Amino acid sequence: MITVLTGENGFELKRAYDAIVSGFDGAAERFDGSDLDISRLPELLAGATLFADKRLVIIKSLSDNKALWDVLPDWLPKVGDETHLVLVEQKPDKRTRTYKELKKFADVKEFAGWGDRDAHVAVAWVVTEAKRHELSLDKKSAQALVDRVGLDQWSLYYALQKLAVLESVSPEVIDTVIEANPTENVFNLFDAALRGDTKKVSGMIATLERSQDPYMTFGLLSSQVFQLAALAVSEKPSAEIASGIGAHPYALGKLAPHAKRLGKSGTRKIVTIFADTDTAMKSTAIDPWLLVEKALIKTASL
Repeated sequence: MITVLTGENGFELKRAYDAIVSGFDGAAERFDGSDLDISRLPELLAGATLFADKRLVIIKSLSDNKALWDVLPDWLPKVGDETHLVLVEQKPDKRTRTYKELKKFADVKEFAGWGDRDAHVAVAWVVTEAKRHELSLDKKSAQALVDRVGLDQWSLYYALQKLAVLESVSPEVIDTVIEANPTENVFNLFDAALRGDTKKVSGMIATLERSQDPYMTFGLLSSQVFQLAALAVSEKPSAEIASGIGAHPYALGKLAPHAKRLGKSGTRKIVTIFADTDTAMKSTAIDPWLLVEKALIKTASL
């Protein structure tokens, strides 16, 4: 039996990996495929040994070993019935002959990462996962947690562990107990600027400056500006625009009133402010955090 675990969703991949290991009655044999010698293949893929009737052989990152990866298809039919071969490949080249042969011989389980379009999937998963932690979480609270933490399953998992020790959970409790991810912080920062709250902007910049990278923060802010512009130039509902540009519907819904108030003219001014700031960050030695704050203060003045 051959199983391939692949995909960029590290959480689900590890959960599947752990399930295979825990379900095996014996000791798994683990190998790093990147430095595995080809002479070991007959030994690894053979059937039962003197010490065990069944074998679980796990090889990680075998595709990093090109010489062995290229000859693997010749060995796949030779995997013994008593051997469960598990290949863990986060991002294999699907164009290779080996991967195509694995699709024929193996049970390939692919775990895709979540994108902005998967927010509803994340909310449903949070509700289900909360039950594993003996935590009762309604859909509204689950949505609040996803909005607060983002779409990374590991971060959501650890947040649920933290919430599981509390007697009750609500969106207000989540905002108090769970630290916002950088994207959420930046969204709140941009929202403060759009509301003209310069005092809050300066305070948030001072906080972010202690732990975040200014260029990453500016990149996230620029993404918010792009979404604002998309709303300002379109007559379609925000949910439809979100689907078209691959953005989070909830985030666009909160930006929509600002886009309506600013209109095309006001939004164009913000786009210009951020374009000029981008040029300054790339061509001057001025403190990048100062440039970010200046851009937001100018935005607030509109």
